[in-house]
Amino acid sequence: MHRLLFIPAAVLLSASTLLAQSKSLVNTSNSKFARVQGVDMGSVRWTSGFWAERFAVCRDSMAPGMWRTLSNPNVAHAYRNFEIAAGLHEGEHQGPPFHDGDFYKWLEGLAAVYSITKEPAIDKQMDEIVATIAKAQRPDGYIHTPVIIEQKSKGIDAKFSDRLNFETYNLGHLMTAGIVHYRATGKTSLLSVARKAADYLNEFYATASAELARNAICPSHYMGVVEMYRTTQETKYLELAKNLIDIRGLVQNGTDDNQDRVPFRQQKKAMGHAVRANYLYAGAADIYAETGDSTLLESLSLIWDDMALRKMYITGACGALYDGVSPDGTSYTPDSIQKVHQAYGRDYQLPNATAHNESCANIGNVLWSWRMFQISGNPKYIDVLELALYNSVLAGVSLDGRRYFYTNPLAVSDKTPFTLRWSKEREEYIKLCNCCPPNTVRTIAEVQSYAYGLSDRGVWVNLYGGSTLETQLKDGRKVRIEQQSEYPWMGEASLTVQEVGKGKKGQPFSLFLRIPAWAKSATLTVNGVEENRPQSGQYVEVRRLWKKGDVVELSLPMEATLVEANPLAEEVRNQVAVKRGPVVYCLESPDAPEGRSIFDLSIPADIRLTPIPITIANSSIICLEGKACATDSSGWSNRLYREVKSREKDKVFIRLIPYYAWGNRGRSEMTVWMPLSR
Repeated sequence: MHRLLFIPAAVLLSASTLLAQSKSLVNTSNSKFARVQGVDMGSVRWTSGFWAERFAVCRDSMAPGMWRTLSNPNVAHAYRNFEIAAGLHEGEHQGPPFHDGDFYKWLEGLAAVYSITKEPAIDKQMDEIVATIAKAQRPDGYIHTPVIIEQKSKGIDAKFSDRLNFETYNLGHLMTAGIVHYRATGKTSLLSVARKAADYLNEFYATASAELARNAICPSHYMGVVEMYRTTQETKYLELAKNLIDIRGLVQNGTDDNQDRVPFRQQKKAMGHAVRANYLYAGAADIYAETGDSTLLESLSLIWDDMALRKMYITGACGALYDGVSPDGTSYTPDSIQKVHQAYGRDYQLPNATAHNESCANIGNVLWSWRMFQISGNPKYIDVLELALYNSVLAGVSLDGRRYFYTNPLAVSDKTPFTLRWSKEREEYIKLCNCCPPNTVRTIAEVQSYAYGLSDRGVWVNLYGGSTLETQLKDGRKVRIEQQSEYPWMGEASLTVQEVGKGKKGQPFSLFLRIPAWAKSATLTVNGVEENRPQSGQYVEVRRLWKKGDVVELSLPMEATLVEANPLAEEVRNQVAVKRGPVVYCLESPDAPEGRSIFDLSIPADIRLTPIPITIANSSIICLEGKACATDSSGWSNRLYREVKSREKDKVFIRLIPYYAWGNRGRSEMTVWMPLSR
C-alpha cells in the first residue's frame, strides 16, 4: 500500500502522476534516448560478502555518525542553520555557504538506507528533519540558510549576489534528496519543498542575465532539475535543464575552472575544477537521455574518453592538481593565464604525492559514468564506475565508517618537505571543507542501485556480489534472482532464478552479464552447460525461456597483475602498480620489512603474489604477499643529484593491501606505484 494515501492533501503532488513513476535512483524508464534503466530503490539487497559489509558499516556507523556531526552545533552548524532559518533557534549562520547541500546529501543517504531497512526510527527522524527544512523555506520557494538568516536579522535579501554562495548547488542536492526521499518512503513532504525550490529556480532563470548564470558552479542542479522532470512529468523542468546548458554559452569572461570559457557543445576535453566538471557532465548526460541532442552526446563522449584515457588515475580518481593554471587562458584574454584548483590538468599530468583527487570528484566520476552507461549500454562505463567505487571512493572513508579523507593521494611520505593543505589522515569532521563525507555516505548507501539494470530485452548484471534482485521486466513479469559471490576477492558468481512471472507463452528474456575488460579467459555455464566463451570488455547476452531453478555460473580469473602507465605519464615511468580484479593495491609502511622504507622497495617483473585473507579494523580483505627487492636509499641529505653506483638488492618479504584499506592502522606511509626491478 502506498503511504501517499495517508499524506495530508497539502503535500500531495499530482499523486496519479507520481505513483506511475519508476522508483529507480536515476529514473530513465521513460527516457527515449536511454538504453538501460535502473531498478527500483529497495529492489536490490546485499546479502553477503563485500558490499553487504560496506552497507552495514554505512547503516550502523556512517549515516548515524554523520547525523551526530551535522546536528551538533559545537562541531558543524549545518542542521542548526536550518533551525535558525526556521525560527526555532536564535543565532547566526555558521559554516561554509554549501553547508545546506552537505546536509541534503546526508539526508539523501539516510533515505537510501531506509529504502532497504524500512526502519521506523529512521522514518520518524526524517519526518522531523523535513518539517524543519520546510519551515525554513520562504513562501516563494527560495531556500538558502545564509541568505534567509541574514534577511531575518538584518533585512538584507542577498540572494544570488555572490556566485560563490553555492545556491544552485544546494538547491540541486535538495531536489535529489527530495526525490530519493519520495521514492524511498512514498511521502511527498520533502519533494514538495524541492519542487517549490525548482519552481523558484525556473522563474529566476527566466529573467536571469548571462552573468547571473555563473552562479551555476558545482552544477548539481542540472541532475536535480532533470530528475524533477522525470518525477513530475512537467516539461517546464526539462526546458529549464536545456536552458541551463544553453545559457552557459552566453557567459562572458568564462573560465576553464568553471567549464564556461567556451560553450559546452564546443568542449572536447575534461577541464577545470574536477567536481564542478563531473557534475556538469553527469547533468548534461541526463539532458541527452531526455532530448537526444546529439551535440551534447558528441561532447560528452569525447570528454569522457579524454578523462578515462589521459587524465584519470589508476584508482578511478579525478582532479590531479591542488592548484594550477588553465592551459588555455580565458575566453576574453587568451594570452593570459588563470588559476584553477582541484582540477584536471594537462594530458598525463598525474602526480602521486601531491594528487588532489577530491572524494567528491571521484563520486562525480561514478555519477557521470553511470549515466553514460544508461545512455549506451557500453560496459566501459561500468568498468570505470566499478574501478572508482572499489578504490578512490572507498578510500575516502575509514573501514569503521567514522573518519574521512578530502583528498586521495597515491603516495604519502613523512619525508615530504612541505605541508599540503589537506590532512594525511582521515578525520571525523573536516573543518576546512566537509562536503566529501556526506557525499560518501550517500554513495555507499546507494551502490546497490548500480548493481542491476533493465531494458526491453531483459536484466543487466553490472556489479557482482552476494545480493537478491526483485523487479519487474518491461513487460510486467516479476523476476527474482539470487546472486552468490565473494567478489571482488573471488571471481565466481552464481545467479539463480528464484521466480519468473507468467507471461506470453514462449516469451524469453535475456540476462546480460558484464565481463570486465581485465577479465581474461572468463567462462560461463547455464545449468552446468558451458556457453560460448565470453569476451572481456563486453556484456554477454544469455537469452532463453527462464524457469525457476535455472542457474548461471560465471568465472572471472582473479590473477594479480602488474600494471604500467603510458610513458607520457612522467611521474610513474618505469614503475608498476598492482591490481587484482577491480581492486588496486598499495604498499603501506606497517607491512614493509623491519627497518626498510617502502620507498626503498622495488617489484620484480616476475614477482609471484599470493592472495591471503586477513582482517584490518574488523574488515575482511585479501592481501597479496610476495618477495620484492630492497636497496639502500640513504645519503641524499643536501643533495639533488649524484652519480649512479651499483647497489646490491636484497630479497625481502612484502605484503600489499587494497588501496582503499590504507590508513586504518594509525599514521603511515603509503605508495601505489613502485619501481620496477628488472
